[in-house]
Amino acid sequence: DGTNDAPALKRADIGFAMGIAGTQIAKDAADIILLDDNFASIVVAAKWGRNIYASIQKFLQFQLTVNIAAVVTALVGAIVYQQSPLAAIQLLWVNLIMDALASLALASEKPLDSLLDAKPVNRSDSMITPRMWANMIGHASYQIAVVMTLLFRGPEIFGYEAGDVVEKVYKENSVHYTMIFNAFVWMQLFNEINCRKLHGETNVLKGLFDNWLFVFILVGSAIVQILMVQYGSHALHVHEGGLSFEHWVVCVGLGAMSLPVQQVINLLVTVNPMFS
Repeated sequence: DGTNDAPALKRADIGFAMGIAGTQIAKDAADIILLDDNFASIVVAAKWGRNIYASIQKFLQFQLTVNIAAVVTALVGAIVYQQSPLAAIQLLWVNLIMDALASLALASEKPLDSLLDAKPVNRSDSMITPRMWANMIGHASYQIAVVMTLLFRGPEIFGYEAGDVVEKVYKENSVHYTMIFNAFVWMQLFNEINCRKLHGETNVLKGLFDNWLFVFILVGSAIVQILMVQYGSHALHVHEGGLSFEHWVVCVGLGAMSLPVQQVINLLVTVNPMFS
């Protein structure tokens, strides 16, 4: 709190100064100022700081998974059919979910006391941990597998005409590509729930309803997605009249499969020493 403490405060990784009793020089040299001069506030500051760090990790985990899957989908579609199955306006909606809404949802998690039990993070450590890489690669692989199956085998499995034929020959929006877009978005919405956890927790739903902002954003995104697919028509590059009930069951079911996929990833990571 004194002027003579300024050199030590500057050299420290994180310097604390007293807001009431501390000198102005000490405050200027510090990183954090305790406004109430209470050392117990250091614990609160540490907990919130770790929570911010974890929130950034959650967002990165979610965002990079979406990016990997979306880029591969667009590239494969462009190479094989000279057209991405995901239209530009649809990718804008995916980016809105991924950037604006997901950042609000994942950054609004309340700090838990368990954060204080974790070891300090070295300043040279990567923000993306091996466990996060496993989650991202695992979910991106699942999403790519689903999209590729729908893209190449969808017409045969579900009995609709291939999307590239419908859109190039008939100049209409296809059920085929609408279903791919819908399934892709639902996989992101369910994976957003998985991304609340960073360390392989089994119960990804734990504490979900303690964060009403997250629930509101998730439910709101789901409702908007339903309205877009059913009533978006040419404005949103979806099939006129939307999808049938059977197609909706398949799309939401493929999205919900992201939850058990997370458990499979947890199991594989547990038996693989490289992620320990």
